[in-house]
Amino acid sequence: MYLRIQDRLKKLINKQQSDSLCGGLKGIEKESLRVNPQGKIAQTPHPKELGSALTNPYITTDYSEALLEFITPPFKQAAEALNFMETIHSFTYQHLGNEMLWGTSMPCIVNGDMSIPIANYGHSNSGQMKHIYRIGLWHRYGRSMQAIAGIHFNYSLPEKFWPIYQSIEQDTQSKQDFISQSYMDMTRNLHRYGWLILYLFGASPAICKSFVKGQEHCFDEFDAGTLYKPYCTSLRMSDIGYKNDSQSDINISYNNLNDYVSRLLAATQIPFPEYEALGVKDENGEYKQLNANILQIENEYYSNVRPKQITKPGERPSEALKKRGVRYVELRSVDLNPFDPVGMSEQQLHFLEAFMIFCLLADSPPLSVDDKASVDKNLTLVATEGRKPNLQLSRQNESISLKNWGLEICNEMTELCNILDADDPTKPYTSSLAHQIDKLNNVELTPSARVLNSMIEQQLPFFKFALHQANKHHEYFNKQTLTNEQRSCLEQASLDSIKEQHNIENNDTLTLEQFLAEYFSQD
Repeated sequence: MYLRIQDRLKKLINKQQSDSLCGGLKGIEKESLRVNPQGKIAQTPHPKELGSALTNPYITTDYSEALLEFITPPFKQAAEALNFMETIHSFTYQHLGNEMLWGTSMPCIVNGDMSIPIANYGHSNSGQMKHIYRIGLWHRYGRSMQAIAGIHFNYSLPEKFWPIYQSIEQDTQSKQDFISQSYMDMTRNLHRYGWLILYLFGASPAICKSFVKGQEHCFDEFDAGTLYKPYCTSLRMSDIGYKNDSQSDINISYNNLNDYVSRLLAATQIPFPEYEALGVKDENGEYKQLNANILQIENEYYSNVRPKQITKPGERPSEALKKRGVRYVELRSVDLNPFDPVGMSEQQLHFLEAFMIFCLLADSPPLSVDDKASVDKNLTLVATEGRKPNLQLSRQNESISLKNWGLEICNEMTELCNILDADDPTKPYTSSLAHQIDKLNNVELTPSARVLNSMIEQQLPFFKFALHQANKHHEYFNKQTLTNEQRSCLEQASLDSIKEQHNIENNDTLTLEQFLAEYFSQD
């Protein structure tokens, strides 16, 4: 099962090219809810000092006006990406007044759907489209699900790696086709082995009762205000998180880029009866959704991994992939760690990078529909019961314990981590791998277990635990000082983004209907 990765690493070592794996680009996207001092979702608009949410490259909003999204540029070193993320947090805290950033993936007290304000992006066509898309998500799935926060880890191999790898593989495709297919191979293995990320980094084992108020559920009661599952790792990635029934029959294929793009695009063009009944506009002509199709746009399809290409202004993601292939892969299944002020650690980033390279180099046979259903079942099982003693997963129609499989994968990553450590005497990749092995051997070291144990020891409901952590993060960032260069960079980005939004708004020549028709005609 792992012979291919060992063979590929051996060839790289023998050719003295193993260093071609080092220095891949790493970027982070992190969402956090703005909350008031009482821990309730902020109802205030996006702070103007943070610039335009439509055009600021570093600070924007996700679904809600209160759901901030921080984005780092891609860096060669994990420490650089993390430092930039810390800088964004420090800068943001200087402009939040008495508000804070919620430090857990699952939101605070939710006082009904309407307590989650939908993000606004101005009156340009592109800004209105983003807003209408979010209105559509509200009507389709409700707003509560959209208030869940997560971390996305973006990764691409170094440019120097590809010709060496293609030569080793004796592949005769064009360079970009080879790169795209290799990244699609990676995505399939991220599906196969992605349950490991939930076990190692899942940190959302409990929720406020208000999150599922009025809904049927199968949670245990932790206390009067908290629901949980005893062995859960990530409720964010469970059925109460980003799972949509209307998407269950889309059957997206990750076997090659053409199939992936064509099926994703088809889902944006096939009407869905329930959404047709909802209607695209209300009686006053106001949009309720962008269209009545299974997906309004490609990004509505939720997956724990996405092959990505940077889009040009007005370009659809599917078009960008068709024209220029896969540029990087986005891993979307990482929870916010409430014990870390920025929600993640450098050690964690080292493991994620090594894991993604492992998934690219390991054997990755095609995934059939049944195979995909099986790996999805593993993911959901680990999300809800990942810490259950001797939990059994399914591998090629046979049962294997989560612990044994996880240790197997980590063992196969040993040589890879040695290579990535290069000449660094601190051996950050090997050290990170050892910490993950410790978690597999001792479930109490996992973030999800630490969250529940902290709640038990402090006798705190989830809400008060999360509020306590948010206050600690608040204190941490208020003590940080920015260099003149750091402050200037983010201030300039904010000012430039406001100018750019105004330019977009002033230069629109089409009506919104014309703009949308032109956008959706890209196929």
